[in-house]
Amino acid sequence: MKICFPTETLQGMDSMVYGHFGSAPGFVIVDTGTGSVEEIANGDLHHAHGMCQPFKALGGRRVDAIVVGGIGMGALMKLRADGIVVFRAVEGTVGENVELLNNRSLPQFQPEHTCAGHSGGGCAH
Repeated sequence: MKICFPTETLQGMDSMVYGHFGSAPGFVIVDTGTGSVEEIANGDLHHAHGMCQPFKALGGRRVDAIVVGGIGMGALMKLRADGIVVFRAVEGTVGENVELLNNRSLPQFQPEHTCAGHSGGGCAH
């Protein structure tokens, strides 16, 4: 399974999981089958809120799941429509969240927990 983690910095499994998908500076992609780790810059970093293009952000890379602290409704719906499962991260590193995901301890992201914008504090994370 290829799992994508939005991150503040690119430090492999030691990267801290970022609080938002669309505004994350980079992504760490972990292949749990092979153990490989890939780091990429966010290809859609500068977009208006609600206009995130998840597949542009990932540079066209295919993933099976995303683990993130926060995500907007539009991005969540686009990812789900493409068969990508989105899990709600806990604060910590990519490695810690991989372990929690392997233990089935991370919940799937639900629409009622999506970010509705920051001007009015609309995030539920």
